[in-house]
Amino acid sequence: MESIRYTTEPPADFGALLTIYEELGWNSLGLSAEELERMCRQSWYALYAFDDQRLVGMGRVISDGVITGIICGVCVSPSHQGKGIGQDIMLQLIQHCERHRVIPQLMCVEDLRPYYEKLGFEKFSIGMTRRPTSR
Repeated sequence: MESIRYTTEPPADFGALLTIYEELGWNSLGLSAEELERMCRQSWYALYAFDDQRLVGMGRVISDGVITGIICGVCVSPSHQGKGIGQDIMLQLIQHCERHRVIPQLMCVEDLRPYYEKLGFEKFSIGMTRRPTSR
């Protein structure tokens, strides 16, 4: 398996993250590379995965740094899925939260529940969302 480098250093070009979002079908809001950069930089903690110089994954935590951290945006390029990168990102996000005594939480679709349970998460609440009607 190739060597993946994990870092908090953001990519030089967030167009690479936009490409991953579009490959995954995650860009229903039509976000720009600049908006994704702002999203990451305004997060409490963001972690990026690189294969050589190519961004292949990322994950982030939204938090006030005191009680709860919401893990979100964990993604891996389809070309690099199934290699443990997503799990590595998750474990590092969890470790960062726990080092700072912040409780890691997340929301996921029901189909992903078994994946997150293997990482120690348990169902505790009903999540709800309101989709934006216009932008």
